[in-house]
Amino acid sequence: MAYEDIILQCADCGCDFEFTISEQEFYASKGLTNQPKRCKPCRNARKGGGSRGGGGYQQKRMYDVVCSNCGADAQVPFKPSNDRPVLCKACYSNSY
Repeated sequence: MAYEDIILQCADCGCDFEFTISEQEFYASKGLTNQPKRCKPCRNARKGGGSRGGGGYQQKRMYDVVCSNCGADAQVPFKPSNDRPVLCKACYSNSY
């Protein structure tokens, strides 16, 4: 199928944006049949976790720990409890 650049209007901000040939090819390769409804800045803002809810991603809180195995400083995405050992990434990877 021959693609051409298409001008679309963003559903959020109303600005015109270009749906390029390479983007159309990418969409087709992923099996996506609908055209995008938002421009790149609005898509990125929506992914960034605005106050509107939906598909936003929030960065996890990281906790500073000392590896129980090697003693190295590390960060983990869960609150460690004092009764269980916590491993750094390297020691965890080596244990499995």
